[in-house]
Amino acid sequence: MSALLLLVACLVLGVLVARFAHPPATLSQGLNWWVINVALSALVLHLIPTLRFDWQFWFLSVSQWVVFLGAWAVFATLGRALHWSPARIGAMTLVCGLGNTAFIGFPMIEALRGREGVKLALVADQLGCFLALAIGGTIVAALYSGKSASAKAVARRVLTFPPFVSLVFGIVVGLLGGWPQPVDVVFDRLGATLVPIALFSVGLQFRLQFRPGQAAAVVLALGWKLALAPVVIWLAGLAIGVSDAILTIAVLESAMAPMISAAILAEQNDLEPQLANTVLGIGIVLSLVTVPLADFLLRH
Repeated sequence: MSALLLLVACLVLGVLVARFAHPPATLSQGLNWWVINVALSALVLHLIPTLRFDWQFWFLSVSQWVVFLGAWAVFATLGRALHWSPARIGAMTLVCGLGNTAFIGFPMIEALRGREGVKLALVADQLGCFLALAIGGTIVAALYSGKSASAKAVARRVLTFPPFVSLVFGIVVGLLGGWPQPVDVVFDRLGATLVPIALFSVGLQFRLQFRPGQAAAVVLALGWKLALAPVVIWLAGLAIGVSDAILTIAVLESAMAPMISAAILAEQNDLEPQLANTVLGIGIVLSLVTVPLADFLLRH
């Protein structure tokens, strides 16, 4: 309970600071830089060497691609039927195909399933959702905005992303026996800053700008991201026979709110940014209820 209270408290504090304290315009950018390049990388380096690898880890990665490709298929089909613009189809695919598996996902998983759950969530995030963003997200943004995507640029983005580099390095260190205890403590302390700073940053960037005529798109988008997608992953995992621990984390990560970076990508490519941010904001609020509910259902 205290972990969930910390999550909500940091999120609300960020919202209040953004509303009343008039923080520097670049504060959230600086905090995001720390979270991704320092805190997340340190957490990866701390946890991955202690992770006992299982052949079923592939499901953690593939599940996030299923959510992304499923969103693309769903919104391309709905878009044609409802006469959506290419920009709206692209925006909904990005924000509801890519989940907030790190900034919100890690704090939520830690609160609900502890550090062992976070270890598995790291695999789903780095080998699943991040690659879906870097590869699939870039392609979708290019297709629906009329731009082109360079394979070289995509590869560079993946291979130079600090947490991904840390993941590879952490696997090697784990195979060699792990870190010396003093080094591991440093990574642990740095990684512990991720939860409060990430949620505070999300609060700083929180926006709700609902406009008339968007209700159907918002309902359909969040219906996929928060409800249907995790059910699809749950059914797929049951059919394949994935272990309970891996299936649980795959489902919970699939149920996370839309990704902030996906909304930024939509804005950069002029893919209905206002609608994308509305779906993002409402999705974050609803996920604070729907993800714990999904965890409750998985336990019973």
